[in-house]
Amino acid sequence: VLCDAKVSIIMLSSTGKLHEFISPSTTTKELYDQYQKTLGIDLWSSHYERMQEHLKKLKDVNRNLRREIRQRMGESLNDLSFEELRGLEQDMEISVKNIRERKYKALGNQIETHRKKLRNVEEIHKNLLHEFDVAEEDPHYGLVDNGGDYDSVLGFSNGGPRILSLRLQPNLHSGGGSDLTTYALL
Repeated sequence: VLCDAKVSIIMLSSTGKLHEFISPSTTTKELYDQYQKTLGIDLWSSHYERMQEHLKKLKDVNRNLRREIRQRMGESLNDLSFEELRGLEQDMEISVKNIRERKYKALGNQIETHRKKLRNVEEIHKNLLHEFDVAEEDPHYGLVDNGGDYDSVLGFSNGGPRILSLRLQPNLHSGGGSDLTTYALL
């Protein structure tokens, strides 16, 4: 602080922990740039060259993959030799075989699923037919008589049966609520 020096300390422990300090008035990049300028060396050129070589390799791989894709689509076949064409044909046959096997497996799975569903529906149908047969044999099948007074519940009055139907109708005039309307069915 007293001599206005720019300081950067980088410490790496044996466990791989990084500890660093840099003067508040500068950045790490500025300090590296000034170091390079003072010593007259370029710290980044070798790294830049490696990156350029890697980029060139990736571009070559990309170009080759694009060419292979075009060839598999049936384009750019004029430059291929007979052996290369035969190899491409064999690759395509293997691909078609793999695709066909996967398709048959998917179809088999769908067929098996539908068979299971069909067996399940047939079992349900069989149970329903059995219940229907039992209901025909016993006319009281499924009815429960708990001894309640059903005449008063169903609205029997004056000795004659009258069944009432209730319907809730929204009341549009009052902005909410509902009106209870009663209709005689019999």
